[in-house]
Amino acid sequence: MVIDTANWSLAAMDGRKRVAWNLRRIRVERGLSQERLAIDAGVDPSYVSQIETETYNPTVGVLDKLSAALGVDVGELLLLPPDGTPPPPLRRGRKSSRSAAG
Repeated sequence: MVIDTANWSLAAMDGRKRVAWNLRRIRVERGLSQERLAIDAGVDPSYVSQIETETYNPTVGVLDKLSAALGVDVGELLLLPPDGTPPPPLRRGRKSSRSAAG
């Protein structure tokens, strides 16, 4: 039997890592900041950051709120990533809603 060691870490990924990875992936795909997602989900903005950095273990209720705000089934937050590549980060700082010119 041959073990694919390249995917071993993904297979061994625990639930907290899966949630962190998928939450960030989906949030970035939708172009949402952590703050915007938190507002849309009705959770404290620090929760999103703490979930994505694996310092907070969210309740099912929080996962329900986040998945609803993202428009996905809560189960999508527990999927194994298709590969080990993390999602690209969003640009730092706030996006300007309008140009400064009047």
